[in-house]
Amino acid sequence: MAYQFHKRGRWGKRKIQNFSSTPSFLILLLLIFGLVGCGGKSPPASQQNTAASSNPDSNLTFFDVTLEQADEVGRPIWKVRAKTAKYTKEKQIGQAESPYGELYQDGKVVYQIKADVADIEQDGKQLFLKGKIFAIDPSNGIVLQGNELEWRPKEDLLIVRNKINGTHKKLQAVAQEVRVKTREQRMEFSGGVVANSIDPQMQVRTEHLIWNIKEEKLIGDRPIEIDRYKDNKISDRGKGNSAEVNLKTKIAIVQKNAQLELLDPPLQIASNSMTWNMNAETVTTNSPTRMFQRAENVTVTANQGEMKIPQKTVYLTGNVNAVGQRRQSLRSNTLTWYLDNKLVEAQGNVVYRQIDPPLNFVGETAVGNLQTENILVKGGSSSGRVVTEIIPQEKANRQ
Repeated sequence: MAYQFHKRGRWGKRKIQNFSSTPSFLILLLLIFGLVGCGGKSPPASQQNTAASSNPDSNLTFFDVTLEQADEVGRPIWKVRAKTAKYTKEKQIGQAESPYGELYQDGKVVYQIKADVADIEQDGKQLFLKGKIFAIDPSNGIVLQGNELEWRPKEDLLIVRNKINGTHKKLQAVAQEVRVKTREQRMEFSGGVVANSIDPQMQVRTEHLIWNIKEEKLIGDRPIEIDRYKDNKISDRGKGNSAEVNLKTKIAIVQKNAQLELLDPPLQIASNSMTWNMNAETVTTNSPTRMFQRAENVTVTANQGEMKIPQKTVYLTGNVNAVGQRRQSLRSNTLTWYLDNKLVEAQGNVVYRQIDPPLNFVGETAVGNLQTENILVKGGSSSGRVVTEIIPQEKANRQ
């Protein structure tokens, strides 16, 4: 592959531009250096020594190098400058000192790149950098750090690998790799992903996380864990097989084996689909749900549920069944559970059953403390009667 050199002075700035696929690089290079050596004042000895090494592989060092590539219509797709750069047979440019430059998409700068030292390779279609790399998106301030960078302009794909650290005013993330679609403004983090959001204050852990930058959404399609913080302390913990977090609305939708553990009040919520509003501090389930309070050893199941965290109140609807530590149970159409007062209010087709002493109550409403078995059942408006069934001890023992 041949290159074109534009020199300023004898050892001034050189521009290296890929323009042909013919293997005439070394012949052209030797001709240029031969012409430079034939006329005028010779360069200092120190520069002579670094210009062409005595290495049998003919490694060569250039100063103030610009490496650039254009697309089919002449628009730039990358431009990299360096104080010094070494050419080797294996690589198109080799190792560069203090490289910096730009990556272009549709003729516009999409990322600025820089490093202290980096190995640079390019084949006309892709650009590779290895070293301590920084890639900066000037449009939104995202900074990506890693040890490898690959730019595939035809695929609209920037890849940064090997211990990734990404920073933004709203999100910070570490991973093993990130793939950036510049036109879509989308990032895909993979491999030990840990992402910290500033507002809402939370941490996300998973193996694959998509960040839609414009929509301000985080999408996890693998098992995911989410910790929410208050005053730098964990307040709630959620997990599931997948999740979508809207950083703008502060709403997380957790699906497939979704679980949420609240620390205040202490409550575990499980469902197949859960909406967690961190701003309003509510949790809503639109599929069968199970809630468990460890302190009182009370479990409640229902078709749907809603938890208002600041009020420490739970609202459940559809086939509600609350079970206490001694297997006492309360069934109803709806149930309001006041966690602070340890109080439940049930409405619609109420059935209360306890084991010791064995008895059943049937009515339209009920209120009381399930754990202490202090429940008041009331009849409906039509009959106003409560049906009480006293179960003989022998019958109870058989149950």
